[in-house]
Amino acid sequence: MEKSVEAYLAKITQWKDEVNQLRRIVLDCNLVEVVKWGVPCYTFQNKNILLFHAFKEYCAIGFFKGSLLQDSENILSQPGENSQAGRQIRFTSVNEISALEQIIKAYIFEAIEVERAGLKVKMKTTSEYAMPDEFVDELKKSEELKKAFEALTPGRQRGYLLYFSSAKQSETRTQRIDKCKNKILAGKGFNDCTCGLSKRMPGCDGSHRFLEK
Repeated sequence: MEKSVEAYLAKITQWKDEVNQLRRIVLDCNLVEVVKWGVPCYTFQNKNILLFHAFKEYCAIGFFKGSLLQDSENILSQPGENSQAGRQIRFTSVNEISALEQIIKAYIFEAIEVERAGLKVKMKTTSEYAMPDEFVDELKKSEELKKAFEALTPGRQRGYLLYFSSAKQSETRTQRIDKCKNKILAGKGFNDCTCGLSKRMPGCDGSHRFLEK
């Protein structure tokens, strides 16, 4: 887990120049630079505004409340199909970043104003997510499992429902449910650490692999 932006930049081998360029632009907007989740994160009055990611095919600025931005230039993307709040601006070259510098800054200042105004993203409730019939049947069969699932936080409940529902075949959904029963009963979310070695508790960072060697 990186503890400084310099350590993060020293580690990445792709998009280093692009991330350095983005860093300069963001710091021009007077945000506070910290490291969270192992990546550069920028805050305003201790509120998360944006962070950087260097992926295989692009690097990106990720706005925590990007769905509330007007996106007048139509350049925001969803990180994933189920993303509700977060939005990204993706880049593949320094020249692209330089050409968009003023627009990037305008989006950053808008994101700051969203936070200053205390605006909240209206998140879908758990009841708005489809619950697979296979999981409904399991909850009917086991009162213990039903109580354990209901005791989970809404975010953890949604994580399981998305995982179960994404399987196209009933057999696969059933297999996934069976695989997750013990985690639910233990009060763990789908992405929570179960080995106790993670440096990103309660999330899993893959440290369990050391136990497998």
